[in-house]
Amino acid sequence: MTIYLKPCMLSGLLLCCLHLQVFAQYNPQKINKKARAYYLNAQSALDMQNFIQAVGYLKLAVKEDSNFLDAWAQLGSIALQQKQYEEAAGDFRQVMRIDSLYDPRLYFSYAKSLAGLGNFAEAITYIHRYLQIPNLGSGETESGNRWLQHFEIGLQTELQHHPFDPHNLGDSINTPDPEYFPSLTVDGRILVFTRNVHNQNEDFYISTWDAADSQWHKAVNLGPPVNTPENEGTAHISQDGRILIYAACNQPGGFGSCDIVYSVKTAHGWSDPINLGPNVNSRFWDSQPCLSPDNHDLYFVSNRPGGYGGSDIYVCHLQPDGTWSKPENLGPNINTPGDETSPFIHADNQTLYFASNGWPGIGDMDLFYSRRQPDGSWSKPVNLGYPINTIDHDGTLFVAADGKTAYFASDRFNGFGQLDIYSFILYPEARPIQTLYVKGEVYDSLTHQPLSAFIDLIDVATDSLITRIRSDINGHYLVTLPVGKIYAFHVSHPGYLFYSDQFSLVNQQAYRPYEINIPLQPIQLHARMVLKNIFFDFNKYDLKPESKPELDKLVQFLKDNPTLHIAIKGYTDSVGSASFNLTLSQHRAEAVMQYLIAHGIQANRLKAVGYGEAQPVASNETEEGRALNRRVEFEVTEK
Repeated sequence: MTIYLKPCMLSGLLLCCLHLQVFAQYNPQKINKKARAYYLNAQSALDMQNFIQAVGYLKLAVKEDSNFLDAWAQLGSIALQQKQYEEAAGDFRQVMRIDSLYDPRLYFSYAKSLAGLGNFAEAITYIHRYLQIPNLGSGETESGNRWLQHFEIGLQTELQHHPFDPHNLGDSINTPDPEYFPSLTVDGRILVFTRNVHNQNEDFYISTWDAADSQWHKAVNLGPPVNTPENEGTAHISQDGRILIYAACNQPGGFGSCDIVYSVKTAHGWSDPINLGPNVNSRFWDSQPCLSPDNHDLYFVSNRPGGYGGSDIYVCHLQPDGTWSKPENLGPNINTPGDETSPFIHADNQTLYFASNGWPGIGDMDLFYSRRQPDGSWSKPVNLGYPINTIDHDGTLFVAADGKTAYFASDRFNGFGQLDIYSFILYPEARPIQTLYVKGEVYDSLTHQPLSAFIDLIDVATDSLITRIRSDINGHYLVTLPVGKIYAFHVSHPGYLFYSDQFSLVNQQAYRPYEINIPLQPIQLHARMVLKNIFFDFNKYDLKPESKPELDKLVQFLKDNPTLHIAIKGYTDSVGSASFNLTLSQHRAEAVMQYLIAHGIQANRLKAVGYGEAQPVASNETEEGRALNRRVEFEVTEK
């Protein structure tokens, strides 16, 4: 998964070429003259960095003289540098077959070739042989021991047999140019990525999913004002597809070499980019932004001073006034004296993926994941293991909301060009929580005008606020829902009754998102709403603890509107006797009223009425209908 980027360092990854060892140990008297001439021509080609020509000459050399050790060693060195590990291993084996004592330092190169193929056990054997060479320099010993640790970690993860079957996204996305840093919306319908056009300019491209044909439409350039003649890169599209946040380099009015900016999707296209300002950006390198699913947290990478190493991962929080807080370093559970890059927070808002060369890994830069703990800290990172990680630079990962489908850029397969975008199924242990979503529009029930309303998502079991967002000026909203919990969902706007709903995702198996358009009722006489998150045990009227978030919302609503009087109305289904149901509904309405009184609402503003099985809103012939008929409502009786 090697990631190559231009010198603007949008990704923060430096390009370093391996220095090829020039082999010249042969005895010219013992080498075929033609082979010797080809070999010398190859050295001249290497001096000009013409690897293709050099390989051609070297292959002619070994064809003329199959025992030409230096030529075989040089072929292996070039293949290793170009990450052609199978060819490199074969060339080095040929050297050792001809003369096992030719150059013991080749054990190091052969070990790396074997590890590049995933053969870590044999790689460990040969790196040990390398480390036993007499009078090995201190730098060589240090490097050998470091790679030994890489190979040992690779072997540990290789033995776990993580499945890995990447699929190229096809020629609608990939071209001979490099494509990388994929980002998708929560519904999986929009893909944004970076393309290095002709290896000269990084631009963003966008594609939409064709559900009918199960394929991506041809990607198109995002165009101005987002794309410019300068470099743009490492884009992240928000879960709802309305915000594109990215790094822009050498921009007028910028704070550093690369700043984090954002653009908003409007009816007329993408807006002019807006710099996030000095609270986020510095005079140093700031890049690789990623928004949390509620758009309230911004993760990014910076090499500003005061961190733990070369580049660290930071987070900023959106403030009530719309500004961003000062960056907070994610701390030593994530950052190391090395480099941490490419943060991606999943739609579950609990699983963070990132790249690091500071944590123990298989190679140059490995991918890790960490889970947010109940106290807000991050767990110790876990290496994603081989074959996702390799001995090379593995730099970025995006995991879809389903928690299974992962996307990455790689040049290690036979793709369309230098870097292509692939998808694969992530093995279970490394998966985030499967995440659904609810989206829709909030509007005035009478005028149908859109409303910018507050939307709260609450974990019913813990009575904790998971997310608070606000619908946009067009009333659009999207809230992510990690499965495994029961959620209370509240929508409110001054001057309107609040709206409530419930999502039980405890036993969710299928990926089924929700789309709910919410007409908020203006506060007026006889306006009424169902309290969908009031819970009682069967045939009982004691309020269950899970009812607290809804009741507290009603308390706050009545405190915000101190002149309102309401009637609390209880209803049942038709199961059981009419008299029992009438009494049960009255007791349930009174239980709600007593909670409100206990939390500061004057009794003279409240009235409790039970209606039993009267006034059904659905058929009592089905369980779904009976569930709708079992309800508690409130109605405005006085403004």
